[in-house]
Amino acid sequence: MLPRVISINDFYQRLVVLRISVVIPAYNCESFIYQAIESALGPEVSEVIVVDDGSTDGTADQVARITHSKLRYVKQANQGVSVARNYGIELARGELIAFLDADDWFLPNKLTRQASLFAANPQLGLVQSGWQRVSELGQHVANVTPWESAPKLTLETWLQYKPVLPSALMVRRDWLRHVHGFDPDLKAAEDVDLVCRLALAGCPAVWLQEVAVSYRQRAYSAMGDSRTQAQDLKRFLDKFFGENQLPPDVQLLEKTVRYNTLVWAAWYLYHTGYVAEMAQYLKHAWEYSPHRPLDTVLHWTESFDHFSTDWQRPLSLTTLLSSQEWQHLTQWVLAQP
Repeated sequence: MLPRVISINDFYQRLVVLRISVVIPAYNCESFIYQAIESALGPEVSEVIVVDDGSTDGTADQVARITHSKLRYVKQANQGVSVARNYGIELARGELIAFLDADDWFLPNKLTRQASLFAANPQLGLVQSGWQRVSELGQHVANVTPWESAPKLTLETWLQYKPVLPSALMVRRDWLRHVHGFDPDLKAAEDVDLVCRLALAGCPAVWLQEVAVSYRQRAYSAMGDSRTQAQDLKRFLDKFFGENQLPPDVQLLEKTVRYNTLVWAAWYLYHTGYVAEMAQYLKHAWEYSPHRPLDTVLHWTESFDHFSTDWQRPLSLTTLLSSQEWQHLTQWVLAQP
């Protein structure tokens, strides 16, 4: 069936009616929160809700510098980013909710461009944009355009590629409430968990094929805690594939998804200096490997090189292959039947 054609006037009336709430969870982000809020306070926004998750620095003082009728500030005891976002969802009055981490910022027209896709398709539940990675000082590192490898946002692509960034998301509030928001038990991978639950529930999702957000890479951000990232990715996998109602085609993805996710987690642990933990995760990945022992080791090496290139984080293969942990790991794998 062809989509119904609507007039330009109908389109803009829908766009005006769609109220946008921006939810910003914040924890000790006094150096960045001002820029984040300023980037979100556009004319198309109904409100910007800052949920201070028990900050002990000058975050509240930075927020107080901005006197704007659309800005709402609330503070809670420190309970984690998922609880903070869920509180923002509960408070939000807008039909559409965009998330923005306190150390990121929106690029111009991001929210308008996403809202226009919702206005054109009332059945749409989620829009994800691309983003740019920037250094802690805000210098451009790389553009991330995940639709090149995952052109359609289905449950399979969410699981396989995990092309999600909270600051690039806009979701209908009703869908967020339908799946009960973010999982408060996850300190990391909570975004992957959310989009997979949304997809499993039938939430239609599309790309805004534009780089529309600046994602700041920081050593002390949640993403910088590689051990928590690895642990919660594994917890997410156990939780998701432990569901009894998964469709058969999704169940068939389990081994591939587990293998690829554990290999990525192992690379990230190695990159951040946790070499012993890297070996543990690769041993776990071996349980799901589709390759023979030697081919598995070769695939791990190629994957580490690929991830490092993709994230623009130099990798010395000589250092990796000559490390005691890697050599012991290789011997262990080659001894497997």
